[in-house]
Amino acid sequence: MNWELRYANHPADAKSYDTARLRKEFLIEDLFIADDVKMVYSMNDRLIVGGMYPVKKTLKLEPFEELKAKYYLERREIGFINVGKGLAIIKADDKEYKLAYKEALYLGQGNKEVSVASEDPSNPAKLYINSAPAHKSYPNKKVTKSEAEVVVLGSLEASNHRQINKLLINSVVETCQLQMGMTELKPGSVWNTMPTHVHNRRMEAYFYFEVPENQVVCHFMGEPQETRHIWMKGDQAVISPAWSIHSAAATSNYTFIWGMAGENLDYDDMDKAKPTELK
Repeated sequence: MNWELRYANHPADAKSYDTARLRKEFLIEDLFIADDVKMVYSMNDRLIVGGMYPVKKTLKLEPFEELKAKYYLERREIGFINVGKGLAIIKADDKEYKLAYKEALYLGQGNKEVSVASEDPSNPAKLYINSAPAHKSYPNKKVTKSEAEVVVLGSLEASNHRQINKLLINSVVETCQLQMGMTELKPGSVWNTMPTHVHNRRMEAYFYFEVPENQVVCHFMGEPQETRHIWMKGDQAVISPAWSIHSAAATSNYTFIWGMAGENLDYDDMDKAKPTELK
């Protein structure tokens, strides 16, 4: 288990961050370590962003010191999305779930023994994780892409033709506060989340994948009138505080997973900023 704690940041302080400090505070570079678990515990709505990469071993979801919990899901809920091409086998107490590429699983508060493994070690699974505090136990639920709520937005002319797959949101599965989904950019499109927005009721995390080799993503963050950027590679994540925009453009089309935690479950709760208003 590899874990680290990251504190929340005030927007006035973030204005003075240089490139190295921005990356240290918000970027998560090495999410997938073979046969290991990586967790980043953010004080922004106490969201945990993590990766489990079972190759030859079965990995257990266990609490780390900062949680002060008897078991990981004692006071938490968790979402998994398989971003590896191999089939994942997830066991939660006496139940077993198999996740194919881009399929999701929600586990509610109270599941005591959780483990993940790859069906084929030569073609391993990669489990991207978001986890949030939970006050109530909701049923576990697997969600495939065909079961997601799908919205197609943008256009090729505006370089932002994309399909939004709402996987673990309240119109599909009951959760306390966790929401997760996946946005796929169509070939020829590079912009996501335009017009961009903030929502003080929730923070967010973005995980970028399906980024072609030797291509990169430029993630934009900061207040609408005080923006910053972070250059990212595939299989990396970024923490987006409630006061920050979250948008990106890349040197190719790509896919990203968005995850949210906070005060409400209203997907459309957004304070939008027009592109011409950004500075």
